[in-house]
Amino acid sequence: MTDRRQFLKTAGWGAAALAAAPTVLSACSQGPQKKSGLESTLIVEKANAVPITGTFLDEISTDIPHQNWGEAEWDLDFQYMKAMGIDTVIIIRCGLRKFMTYPSPYLLKKGYYMPSVDLVDMFCRLAEKHGMALYIGLYDSDEYWYTGVYNNEIEINRFIIDELWERYGHYKSFKGWYLSYEISRASKGAIDGYRKLGKQCKDLSGGLPTFISPIIEGIKGVSAQSAQLRRAENPKIEEHMRDWDEIFSGIHEFVDACAFQDGYNDYDEIEDYISVNKMLADKWGIHSWTNCESFDRDMPIKFLPIKFDKLRMKLEAAKRCGVEKAITFEFSHFISPQSAYLQAGHLYDRYMEYFKLK
Repeated sequence: MTDRRQFLKTAGWGAAALAAAPTVLSACSQGPQKKSGLESTLIVEKANAVPITGTFLDEISTDIPHQNWGEAEWDLDFQYMKAMGIDTVIIIRCGLRKFMTYPSPYLLKKGYYMPSVDLVDMFCRLAEKHGMALYIGLYDSDEYWYTGVYNNEIEINRFIIDELWERYGHYKSFKGWYLSYEISRASKGAIDGYRKLGKQCKDLSGGLPTFISPIIEGIKGVSAQSAQLRRAENPKIEEHMRDWDEIFSGIHEFVDACAFQDGYNDYDEIEDYISVNKMLADKWGIHSWTNCESFDRDMPIKFLPIKFDKLRMKLEAAKRCGVEKAITFEFSHFISPQSAYLQAGHLYDRYMEYFKLK
């Protein structure tokens, strides 16, 4: 009986052939290569939308995976952002539960976890290097989501705001504050918290702007932890208008801009909501932004990069409504060419084609 080694020799599979085999297999496995110079043939008007010029930096996440990037990966991501036209980055929160983005002396004394890298310092430096404005988000205990009680958030952030300004206020890139609490119209109890935290931020930093990115109570306003995709009933836009008129009346002195999350509505009603948001913001002297979510709320898997046409339709609606600025949640996971999600790089390519950036 011929053994395996003898068979390979007689079949022409000598040492040289075996050594070359991985190269051959590797070349075959790559398949057809994308031909440079080819572009999609768009049948809609290009660049007929508000461009995305800001993104959250979600390095302490609640419901999407960490990509475990170091400074080299983050520096490359800032380059991709810059090429896309992003001029503003927002640290979505400087701490979540017992995790921190920087070594807070106040939280370390309370037994919170020491981070391996000072991410706030890194993001300040990278924003400065790439000519971007940086907004820093506050600490989030994650308790108010369940209790509706904001006293603990206010008390902790009294110390956190002081620390952030003392440690990072010297950076030229530090241009503002993000009040991290994603309230909905049913969270009118947060008015006092927004007022107190916004006032402290502005008083301490010489009036640097603050902004919020609240939730719209729409048909897709369901828990990220559930398998459900839609509510049984769609809340009425009149309720949204009434309650946010009241909220804006209470916070407009200490909140400079508002970017509602746009993923909670169906695509045929999003323009109505953006229009109402713009009207209310104008009434109370608040800058009207939009948070154009770049992840898909229509998929049973939470969360994947959004289909380009969905992103495009939302940005086109924002333009028709006269929105001043579009930010996104969030570039690095859902749009970046180096994201852990392969689809994100393709979304980047489609965006660059549409806005004639490549």
